[in-house]
Amino acid sequence: MRTYGLTGGIGMGKSAAGRLLGERGIPVVDTDDLARQLVEPGQPALAEIEKTFGPTMLDAGGRLRRAELAQIVFQDPSARKVLEEILHPRIRTAWQTQIQQQNAEGCPRAVVVIPLLFETNAAPLFDAVICVACSAGTQRRRLTERGWDAPQIRRRVNAQWPVERKLELADYVVWSEGGLAELAGQLLRVIP
Repeated sequence: MRTYGLTGGIGMGKSAAGRLLGERGIPVVDTDDLARQLVEPGQPALAEIEKTFGPTMLDAGGRLRRAELAQIVFQDPSARKVLEEILHPRIRTAWQTQIQQQNAEGCPRAVVVIPLLFETNAAPLFDAVICVACSAGTQRRRLTERGWDAPQIRRRVNAQWPVERKLELADYVVWSEGGLAELAGQLLRVIP
């Protein structure tokens, strides 16, 4: 089985790319989805987050208060590192398990969407890495449409490697500035 890691900056089109590939029958594992599952009530990662960051990180129903945790970790790099140490090993185990299952089922190819692919040293685990990118202006517009203000955008962007560095390290670059049909066409040239 040929495996592809798909990465890029925040708001640059990784999720759209993953959806397009999935719609074409290519198995896609999105690590953002895995991260959300790992912090559901009753999960060990959520208990560890509560122990580390305090009980105020959970709401009355025992669910993670994502916005409050994000406010802490995107303002304090040491807190973000602690959270990453809790989540990243679990996320890696989860996506590797899914890829192994797909391989056992005879899938010819699969994609794993990992925002911090290079930052977590996951690149060597793939046959090829695809970086999805767009202009900084388009990125800001997309993040503003999510309801983020300029300081939030700056903190989130600064929490990742510069996209230019990711572009240099990727095997393939897919530009998401155009429409979905254009993005799909680029992706299917890389992953036939």
